[in-house]
Amino acid sequence: MTVPSTFVHASRDFERFLLDARDELGLGTTHQSYAAVLAVLVTFRARLTPAEGVAFANALPPLLGAMFLQGWDTAQPTKPFADRAALTPEAIGHRHDHTLLPETGIADVARALRRHVEAQAFERALHKLPPGARAFWAV
Repeated sequence: MTVPSTFVHASRDFERFLLDARDELGLGTTHQSYAAVLAVLVTFRARLTPAEGVAFANALPPLLGAMFLQGWDTAQPTKPFADRAALTPEAIGHRHDHTLLPETGIADVARALRRHVEAQAFERALHKLPPGARAFWAV
């Protein structure tokens, strides 16, 4: 069996995503875009059970899926979904000294993310998640 191309090209694809996110977010570096994307992913993740989180991570490219799952304290209770206006301060506040997430950050990351996932698999995963998940990633 050959190594799947998604794994062979994982680093390259992740770098392309970070560059795309950097441009969407209006940031200067991929280090800044990494921190901003992480803030958005952590904000979303806080609203999922561990099983839902794994299902979502499986719809992402390998390194984005790993980024989504890394450091997750699965013992924390899930939070309810809310609209973007209510979730934006939480995302901006994630590691506030390191995150340069703009007010439009969730939408910016959603636009970039959707260009780097397999659309049908991503939509199937979102439909299995709680109400509010699709709205979070809507573009």
